[in-house]
Amino acid sequence: MNIIRKPLCFIAFLAMAAVFSTNGLCQDSKPKSAAKKKKPKYADSSETYKKVGERELKLYITRPDGWAATDQRPAVVFFHGGGWVGGAPGQFDEHCKHLSSRGMTCIQVEYRLLPKPNWKKDKPEISKTKSSSDTPAICINDAKSAMRWVRSHAKELGIDPNRIASGGGSAGGHLAAFLGTTDGSDDAQDDLSVSARSNAMLLFNPVYDNGPNGWGRARVGDRYQEFSPAHNISKDDAPAIVFLGTEDKLIPVDTAKKFQAQMKELGLKSELHLYEGAEHGFFNSGKKWFPMTIVEMDKFLTELGWLKGEPTVK
Repeated sequence: MNIIRKPLCFIAFLAMAAVFSTNGLCQDSKPKSAAKKKKPKYADSSETYKKVGERELKLYITRPDGWAATDQRPAVVFFHGGGWVGGAPGQFDEHCKHLSSRGMTCIQVEYRLLPKPNWKKDKPEISKTKSSSDTPAICINDAKSAMRWVRSHAKELGIDPNRIASGGGSAGGHLAAFLGTTDGSDDAQDDLSVSARSNAMLLFNPVYDNGPNGWGRARVGDRYQEFSPAHNISKDDAPAIVFLGTEDKLIPVDTAKKFQAQMKELGLKSELHLYEGAEHGFFNSGKKWFPMTIVEMDKFLTELGWLKGEPTVK
């Protein structure tokens, strides 16, 4: 059932913290150089999940109170937004704070970014087959590597390898949706015997339709079926919850409704929560819709049996 949330009172919209990239996708934070990289606010520790050349890619772990390595806790792996060209771990700090308070282990992932295209100078030919360097293939490679690292280290992380959600916003929502729906784009150095599939999807205005009428087509060209979660829905996909504003300029409401309908046709659990008047990036901490999305995310995970009791939102 689609749920539309109306604003609780008539107040002026908070200024958007995100800025739009040159291809129109909301970037939730500016890219950070390796020298300026900092640990997310509530992270207890960081681990290197992969090396690419001399670069170490990190993931940041937030453990709940009372955590022990012998636990079998549910977990969520979050991917930041930024159009595949910007952003950094930390966007989901407050989500991690809430979910860890409810007993989950939370992880935020650093992944490689694509160079920003100069669309005015280098106008893309959408019909042209794109090389992998033009597509979000490296972002997906890293997302799958991170999920495999988490699952293969489940015992020492104190988590249940069969209860690992993928979560993300915007382009990070694309990565989270890819992990829950789509095969392929594996890193050659990965151990493919370890599944990179998530067991649930927490999707915040995800750009999960990269097809002819979706976002990101200029990046993927006519290879969109390789990269578009909306074009790879099948009966073995993870249950999903999607949060979307009705005024989102990048993801039409009809796209989200179609995704939900296709999942339900296959008997999959799929929730869609629409927020009246909200734009892209509305779900971020500090926005008036943030507490509403936290409550629904909590309820969804409780229905899956991953959490217990009523949501605790301050």
